[in-house]
Amino acid sequence: MSEKKSVAILGSTGSIGTQALEVIAAHSDLFEVDLLTSNSKYELLIEQAIKFQPNAVVICDESKYLRVKEALKDHPVKVYGGLPSITQLMELDTIDIVLTAMVGYAGLEPTMAAIRNKKNIALANKETLVVAGELITKLARENAVNIYPVDSEHSAIFQCLAGEFHNKIEKIILTASGGPFRGKTPEFLATVTREQALKHPNWTMGAKITIDSSTLMNKGLEIIEARWLFAVKPEQIEVIVHPQSVIHSIVQFEDGSMKAQMGLPDMKLPIQYALAYPDRIKSDFPRFNFASYPALTFESPDRNTFRCLGLAEEAMRKGGNMPCIMNAANEIAVDGFLKDKVSFPGIAGIIETCMEQINYKEQPSYDDYIATDMETRTMALELVRKRRVKTAH
Repeated sequence: MSEKKSVAILGSTGSIGTQALEVIAAHSDLFEVDLLTSNSKYELLIEQAIKFQPNAVVICDESKYLRVKEALKDHPVKVYGGLPSITQLMELDTIDIVLTAMVGYAGLEPTMAAIRNKKNIALANKETLVVAGELITKLARENAVNIYPVDSEHSAIFQCLAGEFHNKIEKIILTASGGPFRGKTPEFLATVTREQALKHPNWTMGAKITIDSSTLMNKGLEIIEARWLFAVKPEQIEVIVHPQSVIHSIVQFEDGSMKAQMGLPDMKLPIQYALAYPDRIKSDFPRFNFASYPALTFESPDRNTFRCLGLAEEAMRKGGNMPCIMNAANEIAVDGFLKDKVSFPGIAGIIETCMEQINYKEQPSYDDYIATDMETRTMALELVRKRRVKTAH
């Protein structure tokens, strides 16, 4: 890499965003920060802006705008407020690559704006492809934009395909840790608390993705994302539970041979790979020691207990606006669980009800996605209000 790559980080105060800034700080000769955005964590955004001196920052929560503006008045950093500002700033010609690390559906419009402005994408916001995969991949092709996956599983597949893009994929195997409740019964899950669900055995992540991991919905979102990223059919995607999280995913080719990408569970590695692609750059991340892992184990996921995975597979097979329905219902249900308004099994119940009752569209337009998302959230919020949550004390 000769010139510095200029990076925009959408969602810089979240788990992926903060780790991306660690990668950039460790390689300041290769990367510089052009834009940082946060939903509401204004204090951390100010801290990041002072350290990295980006061209601009956006605080989406406009009630925090004046505090950010005041704190940065002596720095050469432009300050903007509100989500629409992110979309507008995608026009900046100083940005080389956009890391989309915003949580949930909110990442869709800014990602589309970045693609329209011909910015390469490092994609950590899986909901973008879950909700509108067909639309996003078509837009990327039309604008000759590359989408580099940041999820550890999709990065693993991407790495396995390096030098193999002309060879036909027979199957993609996504590995799942199984989350904190692997092997537990439906009876146990009925009393699970927020605190229990937020304790992931292998990965350090934000609250939403940690809950998704505990319900296996995270793997459900990932199979839909993989379907679009790697242009495969639903029946070519398999999920296997691998509790050690050392093999991050596997590609099987049509001759039967398989490639797996391995490493310690550390999100900084796939972040760095996406930002530096096609180069691999030196890192001081901890190294894997085979002697520390005498056994790597694999098992089939329990879809009867963890119903979210099956619902996601159903949404992927049905296509149209069904993944959009599933995603919106899941975002509301998870938020309800985190606020102790929905039980752990109630998350799947809300998703299933919305998938059964919201109007299905086989070939949705962008406006249809917006309407579907809004309609589903309204129904899901109503379902949350009607539920009584039981928590263990």
